[in-house]
This record gives sequence, structure tokens and C-alpha cells, in this order.
Amino acid sequence: MTTILHITQREQWEQAKLVGTYQGDTLDSEGFIHCSTPTQIIKVANTFFPNKKGLVLLLINSDKVHAAIRYEGVEEELFPHIYGALNVDAVFKVIDFEPGEDGLFRLPKNI
Repeated sequence: MTTILHITQREQWEQAKLVGTYQGDTLDSEGFIHCSTPTQIIKVANTFFPNKKGLVLLLINSDKVHAAIRYEGVEEELFPHIYGALNVDAVFKVIDFEPGEDGLFRLPKNI
């Protein structure tokens, strides 16, 4: 099993659980859902979500994702992208993901 991660709003995840699939903010606009590896997630969180509250971190078993996953380069680094809706049963853990007092994120101890 390879674990990939995705940051989203808690409300979006709750909605996805009701319908069985998660679309994210970029599936329609970019054609894929942005994900990260465990070593990339904090850099992504602090670049795109500083001071943002109400987030959750989805831990995804890539072997269970129905849509295609491609690792594609961004600034000489490969990030996992899910090309289609994410089936919610591929998510094996959801962690509340809040920034610290300084507005920055740190890797949760349970990852």
C-alpha cells in the first residue's frame, strides 16, 4: 500500500461521504485532484493554506483508488494526481489539520 495525502475543507469531505465520491476543487478546472506524499504535505500546506482553519487531511490508500493516479513533475518534484473522482472507501484515515499559533502546519504525529 502506498499512502498519498490530500488537504480539503472538513465540509467538503462530509459532503463527499454522503455521495460516495470526492471531487475536490480542481477536478473540474484542472482535470485532477492534487495530492502529496507524506514528505511533501507540510510544504504544500504551508504554501497554499497558511492560517487556514477547518481543514482535514485525507490519508488515501492508492491501491484502492478507482481513478488513475499519475506522478507528475512540479518544480522537479513528482506529485501524485488523481485523474477522476476519489472513491471515499480509498480514504483510510481522516485527521483534523489545523495550523499552529504561527499559522503554519506541522506533520501530525499519527502519520
